[in-house]
Amino acid sequence: MENLNKKRVAILATNGFEESELREPKKALLEAGADVDIVSLESGEIKSWNDGDWSESYKVDKTLSEVSQEDYNALVLPGGVINPDLLRREESAIDFIRSFFKNHKPVAAICHAPWLLAEAGVLEGREVTSFSSIKTDIINAGAIWSDKEVVVDAGLVTSRNPDDLPAFNAKIVEEIYEGKHEEQTV
Repeated sequence: MENLNKKRVAILATNGFEESELREPKKALLEAGADVDIVSLESGEIKSWNDGDWSESYKVDKTLSEVSQEDYNALVLPGGVINPDLLRREESAIDFIRSFFKNHKPVAAICHAPWLLAEAGVLEGREVTSFSSIKTDIINAGAIWSDKEVVVDAGLVTSRNPDDLPAFNAKIVEEIYEGKHEEQTV
């Protein structure tokens, strides 16, 4: 596994994120040597969703108002239905996401999180995957959608659901290790 020592990664989430889609990427990144912050709209804790119900709470490390893409080497966007639906309504969250693309930094989104990428206007001509129920939304945002466990397009990593986490996590680590991708842009 690549050594991500001294790399910093933001995981942007709010209440209703799919628990495994935050917990497992965070664990993989920490094991690879990265520093990881959970970034959210407000300080305190955010509550996860698991098996159709509310689950564990996770400590927020930083709020959106306290951070910039300049603080991080990459961004991870966990899914769930509630989490990306709430975040895509917040212009500060969309601006934060878009700033990683403008600065050619790796971004990873799983499950319903590509909704955030559609909102940010960064999918035109990009090959991606997502949870199948948002396929039409992703295509309508200009993406080339495919049904694969993980799709990588110039620093953009996407996966369909929690079953894809092993492949998703491996590609996140690989893309962050590679660094900036000039093709990763708005």
